Amino acid sequence: MTETAYSKYEAVIGLEVHAQLSTFSKAFSTDPAAFGAKPNTQVNPVSLGHPGTLPVVNEKLLEYAIRMGLATQCHIRRENFFARKNYFYADLPKGYQITQDTTPICYGGHITITLKDGGKKKLRIHHIHMEEDAGKSMHDQDPDSTLVDLNRAGVPLIEIVSEPDIRSGEEAGLYLAEIRRILRYLEICDGNMEEGSMRCDANISVRLKGETKLGTRCEVKNLNSIRNVQRAIDFETRRQIDVLESGGTIGQHTLNFDPDSGQTSPLREKETANDYRYFPEPDMPPLQLSDAYIEGIRAALPLLPEEWERKLVNEYGLPPYDASVLTESKRMVLYFEALTKETDQFKAAANWLMGPVKSYLNEQGKGMADFPLKPASLAGLINLIEAGKLNYSVAAQTVFPALLEDPEVSPDVLIERLGVAIDSDTDQLTTYIEEVIARHPDKVKQYQNGKKGLIGLFMGEVMKLSKGKIDPKMANRMMAEKLEKA
Repeated sequence: MTETAYSKYEAVIGLEVHAQLSTFSKAFSTDPAAFGAKPNTQVNPVSLGHPGTLPVVNEKLLEYAIRMGLATQCHIRRENFFARKNYFYADLPKGYQITQDTTPICYGGHITITLKDGGKKKLRIHHIHMEEDAGKSMHDQDPDSTLVDLNRAGVPLIEIVSEPDIRSGEEAGLYLAEIRRILRYLEICDGNMEEGSMRCDANISVRLKGETKLGTRCEVKNLNSIRNVQRAIDFETRRQIDVLESGGTIGQHTLNFDPDSGQTSPLREKETANDYRYFPEPDMPPLQLSDAYIEGIRAALPLLPEEWERKLVNEYGLPPYDASVLTESKRMVLYFEALTKETDQFKAAANWLMGPVKSYLNEQGKGMADFPLKPASLAGLINLIEAGKLNYSVAAQTVFPALLEDPEVSPDVLIERLGVAIDSDTDQLTTYIEEVIARHPDKVKQYQNGKKGLIGLFMGEVMKLSKGKIDPKMANRMMAEKLEKA
């Protein structure tokens, strides 16, 4: 099919994001909620649904749901009810899930994403509701049987349901990245999709551009990475267009996505609310929230990514791009702020974090929490460069790696130990410059005839002769003067 045929249609996409909350205990029982324990060791009679047991709401579940709602500009519902969602899977020990049906705790919010062209797009959130997780069925542990681990059963979740405002896999990826960034800033979920602590279902339909009526949607379940969400949406969008263009109709199905083939395939017909037979949870009374309680949570919110970006631009004079990179990680932006207490070279500090520091972390497969240098140490390196005592290239290629090996040593001491401190002897620098100029008489003529970019070649030769132990600003100025007079 031609791209022209595909361009007649638009995708209409809504995402349901399940975020496992970082609480010590489960949503409605006291057994631990930590990840990684031996199978079926973190269960108790309440989470297993034994007769006579009663659920009690985890206060942190309530607080964390409100935090996310406030951070995404939602309204907070004052009177909340829980419901039972009935379905019968082997990994759901009670035969139902405690959730919220008609009274989600948060509703009517939005987040803003930044598109590739720099434009902003507001994506609405329909609601956020509280619920408990199911257990986990494992189909690859035994060739003849499915094994069930109930450790996850009862772990607290919030489900963040978007409006169908997303129009492409790219926009979906940006939305998910922003949701994850907010969850991490709030410190309510680690956002690790590979471990299942953040999961995504995508509802996808297509329609002709200009049409207002929604098409028949299919839901792709349990996508475990942002990349796979994008791939699944892009494939499913084209598949549905192919069906419509060939005269077929779209069936309402729940789909699986195979990351190896990059294709979706039917799992079953899509369930509706009637299939789950929702009814009010009889063992839990309504939750009444006071204005004072909600405002107390609002007052304790940390600075969120958008607020940090504005602060980095307005208070520290950073370009918007730098601000967006530094705020990808809360630990990174907090480290930057700590650097600003030790140096006034804000742009240089940002460059170090986005350059050598980020490269080191990527190479080591580490996060900012594992970065060994204290802010004062890295700031000391930046200040030495600014004071003309150290060349940046030498700092990045020689001093920084040595500092990582011995984080407790002072940068001042280290550059003396390594013998890389800048030589302030201008007579020696003059000698280097004159030697390089003498080697390249043809390039000198070209420079004097207007090819001023050649100064980079001359400076590179001076750097080699001096082994980097020169002040590049001074050397550049002296080189330009010498070349004009040569």
